[in-house]
Amino acid sequence: MPVRTGWLRYLWKERRPVFLRQAVRMARYHRTPFENLLKNILEATENFKAGFTFPVVASTALRNPGLTNLIKSFHQEIASHGFTHVNYRYLTAEAQRKDIASSLQAFRSLGISVHGFRAPYNMHADQTPRLLEEFGFLWDGSLGFSPQYRERHSFFRVKVNTHESSFLCIPLYKWSDDRMIDNYGLSSAQMAKILKNAISRTKEANGVVMFDLHPIRIGQPRYIELLTQMLMYGRKLGGWFPNVTEAVEYWLEHRNWKDGASFCCLLTGDIDNSSFSEYLTRLF
Repeated sequence: MPVRTGWLRYLWKERRPVFLRQAVRMARYHRTPFENLLKNILEATENFKAGFTFPVVASTALRNPGLTNLIKSFHQEIASHGFTHVNYRYLTAEAQRKDIASSLQAFRSLGISVHGFRAPYNMHADQTPRLLEEFGFLWDGSLGFSPQYRERHSFFRVKVNTHESSFLCIPLYKWSDDRMIDNYGLSSAQMAKILKNAISRTKEANGVVMFDLHPIRIGQPRYIELLTQMLMYGRKLGGWFPNVTEAVEYWLEHRNWKDGASFCCLLTGDIDNSSFSEYLTRLF
């Protein structure tokens, strides 16, 4: 508990004014069983033979192994989202190390091989990249959310001490679904326009784009059609939709996209709770 003291202090001081509103929103989302939301995404991507990568909080996976079994049954990818959903900027380096190590141990116990990492809240501390090297991750999907990297259209590496990182970083598009839905209240049609524009710009650059589309939102019946529209649009433009590890491994070997694709689009969605009660208890 001591390692979380600063984080709890932050939640109480900074997040208390919006907590009730967010809790009500999450309670509404969880009216639909999470497994149904996940199935909606898995079936939509299966119809297009597209990949989807789910960064999962390991404690959530342990509480509900049926979710990761469902993801594996559709041959989709699971990445680490830490063991607990805590902002790493409020943890010491040793606490971060323990959180990452615990997540990997949990996934191993579930028979899951993990190659990628996304920090909770997309927030790294200064020591986090060094820890990602220490644990041998192939890719990171959160450093690319930093403002200086968001507009890139290619994989990149960051400095770790005096050398470039052994893992690849991926630019993460700034308009995540929680920003569009929770912060701005955009409709599915408005969201589709934003994401399609991002896909078009990525095609022009013959580059790569990664979206963060949480199952708790995008899996809802009123939003799942958005995923279908994106896949149809991207396929029409000649895009490739692999899971993240497949994309990184292919690019490292070939330095281009599979089958001459005009761009690469990476669909990801964090799973940090699978029920409303779990959403509440993750704060404590």
